[in-house]
Amino acid sequence: MQAGSYPSMIAMPRGGGSRDLFLKNSRDIEYAKQHGHRISTALFNVVICRMDMNGSRVGIVVGKRFGDAVSRNRAKRLFRELTRQVRDQLIPGHALVVFPKRDSIAQPFAVLKEVWLSALQRQRLLRMHEN
Repeated sequence: MQAGSYPSMIAMPRGGGSRDLFLKNSRDIEYAKQHGHRISTALFNVVICRMDMNGSRVGIVVGKRFGDAVSRNRAKRLFRELTRQVRDQLIPGHALVVFPKRDSIAQPFAVLKEVWLSALQRQRLLRMHEN
């Protein structure tokens, strides 16, 4: 590499297409919390609310008492990825608000995914694949 030259910049993917998958507006999250029903698992709580929308959307709420910023961000990243993996299977017309528990970031991703899928299936929020 010559002096004064810079390595070429690599564009990183931004996870396109998931903007409509997540609840960002606090008004929508508050509505779901007020009108939905809560289910609890060992690793997270989730509030499920029927809404008039084309697809289902997921909000992830991690308060300061969860831990430091690194822990809170890790929990949000994990649950965003779990949501992206079931995006095509979610039954439309629901808002889900997820409240991760501290133990969720200590678990292997496979365990967290199993609990996530199990909770969604129990609530009949996933389409079953026809093979």
